[in-house]
Amino acid sequence: MSTAFGPYIREKREALKKQDKRFSLRKVAQRVGIEPSYLSKVERGLPAPLSEEKIRAISVDLGENADLLLALSGKVSADVQEIIRKRPELFTEIIRQMEDLPDNAVLRLVREVRDGKW
Repeated sequence: MSTAFGPYIREKREALKKQDKRFSLRKVAQRVGIEPSYLSKVERGLPAPLSEEKIRAISVDLGENADLLLALSGKVSADVQEIIRKRPELFTEIIRQMEDLPDNAVLRLVREVRDGKW
């Protein structure tokens, strides 16, 4: 698991906890369905892999983007994996070609694809 994932989760949870005690480590762990000690390990960046389901539950609880949290944890959502599996050569080439593009160019491509302007 990426070490960036755990500290990111902790930072977001702690920021929410300053305004709402429902975001204590114990309470978040309970809502997500994991042991507090396990969430503590995750937040400290220790080897404690979480399933996609648990990462999604954390994203909902903390109000974070699930795809971002999955990426930080070194994972890709199952639905995206399935899309890539259908045309692996094409999608890997697209991703590699887009690697160095600025965000605004990538967003323009996404909008064009979404709006059917291709």
